[in-house]
Amino acid sequence: MGGKIRVLIVDDSASVRQTLSTLLSEDPDIEIMGVANDPFMAAKKLRDEIPDVITLDVEMPQMDGITFLRKLMSQHPIPVVMCSSLTETGSETLMQALEAGAVDIILKPRIGAADHLAEHAEQIRQTVKGAARASVSKLRASRLKERPVQGKLTADAVLPPPKIGAMAKTTEMVVCVGASTGGTEALRELLEALPANSPGMVIVQHMPEKFTAAFAKRLNSLCEVEVKEAVNGDPVLRGHVLIAPGDKHMLLERRGARYEVSVREGPLVSRHRPSVDVLFRSAARSAGANAMGVIMTGMGDDGARGMNEMHQAGAFTVAQDEASSVVFGMPKEAIAHGGVDRIIPLDQIAREILAADKRR
Repeated sequence: MGGKIRVLIVDDSASVRQTLSTLLSEDPDIEIMGVANDPFMAAKKLRDEIPDVITLDVEMPQMDGITFLRKLMSQHPIPVVMCSSLTETGSETLMQALEAGAVDIILKPRIGAADHLAEHAEQIRQTVKGAARASVSKLRASRLKERPVQGKLTADAVLPPPKIGAMAKTTEMVVCVGASTGGTEALRELLEALPANSPGMVIVQHMPEKFTAAFAKRLNSLCEVEVKEAVNGDPVLRGHVLIAPGDKHMLLERRGARYEVSVREGPLVSRHRPSVDVLFRSAARSAGANAMGVIMTGMGDDGARGMNEMHQAGAFTVAQDEASSVVFGMPKEAIAHGGVDRIIPLDQIAREILAADKRR
């Protein structure tokens, strides 16, 4: 993409519009194309100019954000980042937004929204940049079938590096998956393709707190495997999938002949919490060759170092290919770090997992 990323902000709150305009404009790569207080004003602006990204409030007068999003995707598919309050009801609504075509989510509490947005300025700018790189056409196709961080922390902030040396294959295989932008639908496609007796799986999908519970519930209703948001101490069992809760790190730990997850507080790692790097490093330490690593669509490099550590510990590793990724950031970085055994399309990942399980 050449030039600045042009953003249209759609929100009925004047203070939110002003705050988003200010914090996004502080990035030299972002330009505010305009603001609108409801979908009708936004539609008028879209007649004159098409932005690269739209930030869209969920709850607005006259027309809600989900309805506008569906109309927009049917006429002008544009990367959209949804803004929603942090509520259980809001989490269900945001699942509808992701299904309708939204690329990512920005949280804004009902009280003190402007202050909250300002505190998470860098994260919001990165979200908008990631959305600008997203391929909305790939998202649609899959459905038809804080302030600047003081240095980017690595997984060292949560647990020490694994000792080099492959661990023997002594237990059930555990599949560790990392995803970000575009991952909600990619994970749905992956999990829907797995039979009920598939290897146990642990997943980090970059999402805010509360939303991961609704996401897991939605997947559980669609898949043969059982899907739930992880709770500290949950065992990793065949036919079960555990999704890291938003705003918490999830680690894989070995308990005798079985595995369980540890859900922890901790700093942002690779600018994320939960972090794929943290999960992958824990898998390298605790599972070694008993693990399989899968890195999928997403912006940035979270998971690249951890996947290389898994690879060095004897795990079999797979990256989603560029053609099927909404954003080919995380897989590309993992490949560049040298920790990927195979690069395959999204629709072949489930088959690869089952084949790896049979080879054990």
